[in-house]
Amino acid sequence: MDQLTRSGARRSPNTARIAHRPRPWLMLGIGVAAQASGTFVVTTPALLIPLLHTELGLGLAQAGLLAALPTFGMVLTLVAWGAVTDRFGERWVLSGGLALTALSTVAAAAASVGLRDQPAATMPLLGVCLVLAGMSAASTNAASGRVVIGWFPARRRGLAMGIRQTCQPLGVAVAAVTVPTLAASTGAAAAILVGALLTALCAVACALWIVNPMRTPAPRVAGAAVNPYRASAALLRIHLASALLVVPQFTLSIFGLVWLVAEQHWTPLAAGTLLGLAQFVGALGRIGVGVLSDRLGSRLRPLRWVAASAVVTMAGVGLTGSHAPAALVVAAYLLASCASVADNGLAYTSVAELAGMGWAGRALGAQNTGQFLAASVVGPVMGALITAIGYPLAFLVAAAAPLAALPIVPPMSVEAAEPGGAGLVGAR
Repeated sequence: MDQLTRSGARRSPNTARIAHRPRPWLMLGIGVAAQASGTFVVTTPALLIPLLHTELGLGLAQAGLLAALPTFGMVLTLVAWGAVTDRFGERWVLSGGLALTALSTVAAAAASVGLRDQPAATMPLLGVCLVLAGMSAASTNAASGRVVIGWFPARRRGLAMGIRQTCQPLGVAVAAVTVPTLAASTGAAAAILVGALLTALCAVACALWIVNPMRTPAPRVAGAAVNPYRASAALLRIHLASALLVVPQFTLSIFGLVWLVAEQHWTPLAAGTLLGLAQFVGALGRIGVGVLSDRLGSRLRPLRWVAASAVVTMAGVGLTGSHAPAALVVAAYLLASCASVADNGLAYTSVAELAGMGWAGRALGAQNTGQFLAASVVGPVMGALITAIGYPLAFLVAAAAPLAALPIVPPMSVEAAEPGGAGLVGAR
């Protein structure tokens, strides 16, 4: 238990009646499972596109719209869920949000039954359910991040947040393994219901074992709580830098498969295998840089290093010729994939630490909102660039985004000041 907890800091609403001893690592595991289950729900419609298009007769535009709706729902509510978490605590936001996700996912599964016979009448209802599922699933983003910030001391926080950031590749991987096969054998409804089951189980686990971290009151000036966004431009700079750093990440995830097949002349199976391996390597990279940030006592210094490595490795992918040796292609793609996602945990941890516990939920919500908005632009813009100038030059253009992010990352001096950090548990 950290220093602030021992000193008798003010308890959050439900910690005053905790009957069991908090277990940070158990809560981290539950938080990873919770957000991975939400990722599963959000990812499922995209993995149903082959079924919706080839068997149910939906156009690619219609199927693509359905796939985008959960993410759209998340963007609408990320900051709102963060504000609710700041006000009421993590436990009930996680359990309640996941319960709502399960209910809306069940509704989406029920609506999908009518796609075969009445697609025109079913699409609007299914779309509404998917938006609601995304809006509910967004509850896990800020709340699970605050659990890490609240229960882990600064010396272990980078490691813990790096582990927490593996939830996205984990959720995508589980969905990729189960959804297409289940949809092909039993239909879309059964595949969607898997997400409802996972989120329902995680809702129960959060209600049973998540404990709201203790917190101190937010810093106040003249009786008013300090707004970290007004106290410093550091948070806005991290948001902007992070939005730029998702450009290579989503360029590779969206166009990596078709680049390997069309440009490098790989088989779809070999290309898919490399993309799956890249998810695993990226997850390890997030943990590794988290541990490094703990050792250095800084998130922003390794964040700069990651941004610089993203420039170099993404340019390396762009310079990989159309008939390059397979070993060179594998090395270039894996290195770029790892570098392009390694910043996520560093920036996320830094945002929460700089905002302080009183503002962490809203700041983390804003962080994710900026990243999702930037990611939504990558697909059409990079697709148009690839069509106009080809893969190599388009990948070099993507490398310019992390290059632009380098001077935007705040100086390390802001970490020493941490204007919002008075509310942190175990702050440096």
